[in-house]
Amino acid sequence: MTEFVQAGELRTAFDREGHGPALVLMHGAEASRQMFAALVPHLAKHFTVIAYDQRDCGETQGPERPAMLVDLANDAQQFIKALGLKRAHVFGSSYGGRVAQALALLHPRSVDRLVLASTWALPRPYAELCPDASRLAELRRGLPETAEELATWFFPEAFLQQRPELRRIFATARPESARSIRRTATVATTLDKGVADIVAPTLVLAGELDRVVPPTVTLAMAGRIRGADAVLLPATGHVTAMQSPEALAHHMIRFLNPAGVKA
Repeated sequence: MTEFVQAGELRTAFDREGHGPALVLMHGAEASRQMFAALVPHLAKHFTVIAYDQRDCGETQGPERPAMLVDLANDAQQFIKALGLKRAHVFGSSYGGRVAQALALLHPRSVDRLVLASTWALPRPYAELCPDASRLAELRRGLPETAEELATWFFPEAFLQQRPELRRIFATARPESARSIRRTATVATTLDKGVADIVAPTLVLAGELDRVVPPTVTLAMAGRIRGADAVLLPATGHVTAMQSPEALAHHMIRFLNPAGVKA
């Protein structure tokens, strides 16, 4: 059931499920909290799982003006505070991992343990780290005609054979709007801080078959964050929460429950 809370200048939409330590989920650039639908049931056995819509996404409402990555990090800190929490575990996927990094760097007291999946390190922009960034941008501009090819970047072929409806998932992308233009501009911003300054215990996960953010790019972050753990998810593409929710949950539960709660 959708809940809303006033967090700073945003009326933030979120779902909350389960019991236990708070775990906040941060979605990707073009997504909403709905991307975690298959993952939440596995995590809710151990945590109070809170998935929210970021600024200019989903059902969250806010001022109609451009925002930067720093604003999304501040939004997340205000959201955690508005829920009556001092701190929470944080999971960020893809661009959500960038927001999670920024939160951990700017508001370290808000983050207990940090999980980063299928993302790339601050402060470098996506185009510098991912050699196929220009082709991906072309496919996005070519929608809806390029929907099926774009799907192969986010999901491996074997998974698309199991879930053929996902081949056209990008065909229903909404026409360009003032909101989507703002979101695209926000995603392009960065933060002049590096992951080496993250102090929260961190787990980094990558999909073996990720074409959007190559696993070498994601896993390289673990070598730059003090004491970070790293996991490569076999036969998995970019959207780990949809493709491998059980495996992803297993590693998250193991890491977020250092006392040894069984997954």
